[in-house]
Amino acid sequence: MAEALVVDHPLVELRDVTRSFPGPPEVQALKSVNLQVHAGDYVSIVGPSGSGKSTMLNILGLVDRPSVGEYRLAGTLTGNLDEAGRSALRASRIGFVFQAFHLLPRRSVLENVVLPMLYNATPRAEREDRARAALDRVGMSHRLGAGPATLSGGERQRVAVARAVASRPDLLLADEPTGNLDERTTADVMDLLEDLHSDGIAVVVITHDRDVADRADRALRITDGRLSVLR
Repeated sequence: MAEALVVDHPLVELRDVTRSFPGPPEVQALKSVNLQVHAGDYVSIVGPSGSGKSTMLNILGLVDRPSVGEYRLAGTLTGNLDEAGRSALRASRIGFVFQAFHLLPRRSVLENVVLPMLYNATPRAEREDRARAALDRVGMSHRLGAGPATLSGGERQRVAVARAVASRPDLLLADEPTGNLDERTTADVMDLLEDLHSDGIAVVVITHDRDVADRADRALRITDGRLSVLR
């Protein structure tokens, strides 16, 4: 993982975050959201289509900015950063897992996991070793040279998880990570995310699936842009 976090700070802190999109009429996709996620937490955010889940993911992942309010990541006030600073913070602190996998079809499994480390502070001499270790961690060390087209959906998601954690992020954002998987494979991928959480990575799963959400230690609901406690 990245350098040690300051203990006094939450890893993620949203303070009265609102995200508006111009109209007419103006749409508030997030409304006065407050959220804290600490190092090692396992949190789910569940809601239907159009509830604000994607906007929440984009804010947390430093892809988008709040219209109002503050977002601190590892104690850093992200609103004060330019795009280069936001990109550097995202690359060093956050790993992403998506529903659609987003693996490059003409690259091998190993190459897909190595490539993101070209854009962060991972030392060049360590990149392949970290990629191999991450793939071993998710049970894919036997498919290093395979292309994504030859993998099952579950295998592709395991490679995507390995890619997300190879650079040792503090925060793993999983966006509908089981949306394209059958029930058995969903359980396998969720077991894997829970194993990673037990290693100390903070995991935030954004999902429409209540069963997936209920596996987290803390479950939140997002409805019409407002965040509330589910359990």
